[in-house]
Amino acid sequence: MTRVGLIDDDSLVRAGLAMILGADPGIEVVAQGGDGAEAVTLVQKHRPDVLLMDVRMPKLDGITATQAVCELPSPPKIIMLTTFDMDEYVFRALEAGASGFLLKDTPPQELARAVHVVAAGEAMLSPTITRRMLSHFSEANPGSHQDRHPGLEQLTERETEVLSAVGAGLSNAQIGMRLFMSEATVKAHVSKIFAKLDCTNRVQIAIIAHEAGLTDLDSDAV
Repeated sequence: MTRVGLIDDDSLVRAGLAMILGADPGIEVVAQGGDGAEAVTLVQKHRPDVLLMDVRMPKLDGITATQAVCELPSPPKIIMLTTFDMDEYVFRALEAGASGFLLKDTPPQELARAVHVVAAGEAMLSPTITRRMLSHFSEANPGSHQDRHPGLEQLTERETEVLSAVGAGLSNAQIGMRLFMSEATVKAHVSKIFAKLDCTNRVQIAIIAHEAGLTDLDSDAV
């Protein structure tokens, strides 16, 4: 059972999300909050596995709240909710530690699937969105290849290969097929990369890989 928390200032949106997710037998909505300011307290009290967080809220926005939640011990995976595709604030939220984002008009079955995907440690970003996100990051940070993350020196050759594949937007299953490994082995490598690079999600790993010049945004794999 995946425990889910909802943070959105619109009570109707919260009710709709709770109804949709509650219909999935593998999901339990354990808490709801109306503003980002409630996020840390909600997480500490109810310990959700996944937190759905609105980007724009009146008191404390979702980005600031995401940063605060990600600083907690064993934080939940965070999915940002937004009204507009590729909202500029979502880029900042992903860098802050969110595991992906969804539009509020996402079909019910896709919403539930996203929760399960993120709970399993994947990022809820399609390869196409990953490419667009990295392109945006590259334009905002020209010459970033000069700055290699110090943790890269700790990675094994195999972990570096997995890092590159994650940076290209591949899922664990796709990485397994490309590198001839089981999905469980890929997941183990990704967990070690998280620890060595001090990252909380695959988006941050993708950014680091791109900074180091380890990914090719024009690759057919993306």
